[in-house]
Amino acid sequence: MSRIGYSPIPLPPQVSVEIAGQAITVSGPRGTLQRTIHRRLTVVVQDQVLNVQRDGDDREARAVHGLTRALLNNMVVGVSAGHSRALLVTGIGYRCEQIGTMVRVAAGFSHPVMIRPSEGVELKVETANRILVTGCDKELVGDMAARIRGMRPIRPYIFRGDFQGVRYADETPRRKAGKQGAKR
Repeated sequence: MSRIGYSPIPLPPQVSVEIAGQAITVSGPRGTLQRTIHRRLTVVVQDQVLNVQRDGDDREARAVHGLTRALLNNMVVGVSAGHSRALLVTGIGYRCEQIGTMVRVAAGFSHPVMIRPSEGVELKVETANRILVTGCDKELVGDMAARIRGMRPIRPYIFRGDFQGVRYADETPRRKAGKQGAKR
């Protein structure tokens, strides 16, 4: 049984938390995030430490306890340090470039694809084949990175020195063998 819900969340000095009933607002140098927590939970702030407490020990209360603690921790980390996700665009002729706040990706289509960042998310092209997605909300950063990756996911059967497509920088794709009975 996981006990992650009992772990305290340390608050950095520049982060402030406001509790209004079930609405929690976390403010910091990178922005402000708000979330409504489950009715069976309470959040207590004392000595720059955030604690999540539950009112019972049944299955529902235990499930939302750990989830809420993880979500609040992501909020605190997001407003203080921020979240980021790196993507690699690999393949012959595959590249990306920054155009203002948008990113243009050439990924094997007949036309370049323009990617507009969501509200609260920034896109930055570090090199010709690396895109960095940053923001204070971990859910928005992950969603934007997944949408970019879904544009042209890697193809595990085609391997020409590297996989073709868009993948996460920390993802290690598995190369799959082609048809066994085919004669070449």
